[in-house]
Amino acid sequence: MELIQKYFPKLSPHQTEQFVAMKSVYEDWNSKINLISRQDIDAIYERHILHSLSIARLIQFNDHTRIADVGSGGGFPGIPLAVLFPQVNFLLIDSIGKKINAVKEIAAALELHNVKAVQARAESFKGNFDFVTARAVSTLPQFFQWTRHLVQAGHKQTLENGILYLKGGDVSAEIKQLKQPCDVYDIAEVFEEPYFETKRLIHILIRP
Repeated sequence: MELIQKYFPKLSPHQTEQFVAMKSVYEDWNSKINLISRQDIDAIYERHILHSLSIARLIQFNDHTRIADVGSGGGFPGIPLAVLFPQVNFLLIDSIGKKINAVKEIAAALELHNVKAVQARAESFKGNFDFVTARAVSTLPQFFQWTRHLVQAGHKQTLENGILYLKGGDVSAEIKQLKQPCDVYDIAEVFEEPYFETKRLIHILIRP
């Protein structure tokens, strides 16, 4: 929890309580269903929660922004972002029903009233969102094809509407294949922990 407070010192008391509770809630659910790799559960604040919150170092979402977290799995990055932005609407989408059921219960346990979850495949789901978020679901070109129809083009915030994709390693080859305007941010520039040295945040722009 100290890591979260290090980079986000202005949390409200309620947000602090939610982040503190998050570890035990995930530990409980991880004993029932494998949401997080067993070796990562002790490092959940660094490798999952703070990693998810790197998006918030790039953009402060306006109230009532609509975000689809695709391939959400255990609820990352959607759940931590929903704590940080209680006035933003999050829809968590995953094709695996047991994971969606788990994140519904996790959201309820954390009193996240701005989170909904649905079992669906992104490529056949219909909806209009300002942003799609995801973390290492597939290759960038494939993910773009699956989700581009979900984003409504616009530029009412500090970033243009688009896809915010967390991925590790060298992404240059995938970006070349993508053939879509995008910006790549090194997370190590905002978080000093060694874990983030190879982590990237890719903002894929969606334009009319």
